[in-house]
Amino acid sequence: MSKHLKNIGVISVLTVISRVLGLVRDSLALAIFGTTTLMSAFYAAYTLPNLFRRLLAEGSLTAAFVPTLQEELHHHQRPGVFGLLSQVASWLLVVTGTLTALAMFVFSHSRILAGHEEKWYITADLAVILFPYLALISLSAACSATLNVLERFTEPALSPIWLNLAMIASLAGAGLHFAHSGIQEMHWLCAGVLVGGFLQLAVPAATLVREGWRPRFDLALSPRVREVALLMTPGLVGTAIYQINIAVGRFLALFISNSGVTEMYSANRLMELPIGVFAIAVSTVVYPLIARHAVAGDRRALAHDFLKGLRMILIINVPAAVGLALLSHPIVRILYFHGKVTAEGARDMADLVVIFSIGLPFFSIVNLTTRAFYAVKDMATPVRIAAIDFLINLAVSLSLMRWLGVPGLVIASTAAIIAQTMLYHRALRRRFPELDTHLLVRPVLKVLAASAGMGLAVRCGWQLLSHSHLGSGTAAAAAVFGLIPLSVAIYAGLLFLLRIEGREELAAVFRRRFRSS
Repeated sequence: MSKHLKNIGVISVLTVISRVLGLVRDSLALAIFGTTTLMSAFYAAYTLPNLFRRLLAEGSLTAAFVPTLQEELHHHQRPGVFGLLSQVASWLLVVTGTLTALAMFVFSHSRILAGHEEKWYITADLAVILFPYLALISLSAACSATLNVLERFTEPALSPIWLNLAMIASLAGAGLHFAHSGIQEMHWLCAGVLVGGFLQLAVPAATLVREGWRPRFDLALSPRVREVALLMTPGLVGTAIYQINIAVGRFLALFISNSGVTEMYSANRLMELPIGVFAIAVSTVVYPLIARHAVAGDRRALAHDFLKGLRMILIINVPAAVGLALLSHPIVRILYFHGKVTAEGARDMADLVVIFSIGLPFFSIVNLTTRAFYAVKDMATPVRIAAIDFLINLAVSLSLMRWLGVPGLVIASTAAIIAQTMLYHRALRRRFPELDTHLLVRPVLKVLAASAGMGLAVRCGWQLLSHSHLGSGTAAAAAVFGLIPLSVAIYAGLLFLLRIEGREELAAVFRRRFRSS
C-alpha cells in the first residue's frame, strides 16, 4: 500500500502544479479577452475536439485498454503490452486522423449556411484550427494508459502541464507581442493548444521508447485489438452521453448570452481543481490496481481497495466543496477579476461556483465508481446509467434555462450527477456483493462533522473580513491566502480528533510530499 500511496502523492503534487498553471492560463486569457464573444467562441470550439478526444481516447478507449493491457502483461509480459500498444495506436491514428480531416473540411465551409450570428462562424473557424489537437491527445492518452499499467505515473501526470505552459507562452509571449488584433491573439492561443498537444504526446511516447517500446504502424486485427474494440462500443455510448451533456450545456450557454460559455467554463475549472488534485489522482492509481484484482479473480481485494480509494476521495472533496461554496466570491475576485472582466461577470462566475461545488463530491464518486465497472469489463451498466443522466440533464436544462439562464444549466448538471451517483450505488450493490458500502457510513459522518466545523470557522472568518475596514481586494486576498490554509488546519485537526479511518494512510501521503519537497 505504501507504493500506491506514494504514486497518489506524486500524481497529486503534479496535478496541483498543472491546475495552478491552468488557473494562470485561464486568468491570463480572461484578462486579455474578458467574457467576450471571442472568448466564448474559443471555449465552444475547444469543446469539439475535446468531446471526441474524451470519447475515443480518455473515455472508452482507456476504460477498455487498461484491463486488456493488464491481461496482456499478465500473460505475455512487456513485449505483449508494447505490441498491443502499437496496434491500438495505429488504429487510433487512422480513426482520429480521418475525423480531424472531415471536421476541418466541414467547419471550413460553415459560411455556406448564411444568416447566422457571427459568433457561430467564429466558433467554426476556431474549430478548424483546433481539431488536429484531437489526434495528438488521443495518441497521448494511449501512451499514458500504457505507462500507468507499467506503474509509471509521473510522465502521464505531467501531460497537462505541457499544455498549460504552451498556452501561457502563446498568450503572454507571442500573442501579446506579435498580434495586432483580438482575432490574431486568439490564433496564437490556438497555436499554443497544438504545441501543447504535441508535447503531451512526445513526452510519454519518449518514455515508452526508453522502456523498450519500438513504435510501428500495425493495423493487424489481433484478438486483443478486437477485444478492445468490442469493449469500447458500449463504453463509447456511455462516455458519449456524458460528454454530450457537457457540449450541449456549453452550446446552450452560447445561445443564452455571449458571455455564458466563458462564465460557465471558468466556474467549472475551479470545481475541477480539487477533483484533479486528489480524486483523479486516486482513481488513476486505484484503477489499474482493481483491474489487476479483477484479472486475478480476487473480488474481495477489489472491493477492499475500491472502498479505500472512495474513502480517501470523500475525505478531501467534501470539505473542498464546502470551502469553494463559502469562499467563491473572494476566490473568483483574486483569480479572474482583472483585465477586461467586469464586476458583474466576476459575480456571475462566483454564483456558478457555488452551484458547481454542490456536485463536486458526487462527481468524484462517479469518476471512481465508473472505473470499478470497467475493471470487470462491465461496460453496459455505465451506459444505462449515463443514458438516464443525459435525459435528466437535458430535461432540467431546457426547463430552467428560460427562467434562470446559465445558472439553470449548472443546476441541471448538478442534479444529473447526484442522480447518477444514487443509481451507481444501487448498481454497485448488485454487481459486487462483496462490496459493503455500509463500511463508509462512519467515515462519511466524521467527514461531514469535520467539514461542518471547518465551514463554520470559514464563514465567520469571511464575515469578519468582508465587514472590516480592509478594501474588497485586500479582504479577498486575506480570505484566499489566510482563511484557506487555516481551514485546512482546522479540518485536519477535527479529523484526527474524530479518529477518522485511514488517517495513517493520509498522513503517509503528506509526509512523503513534505520530505520530497
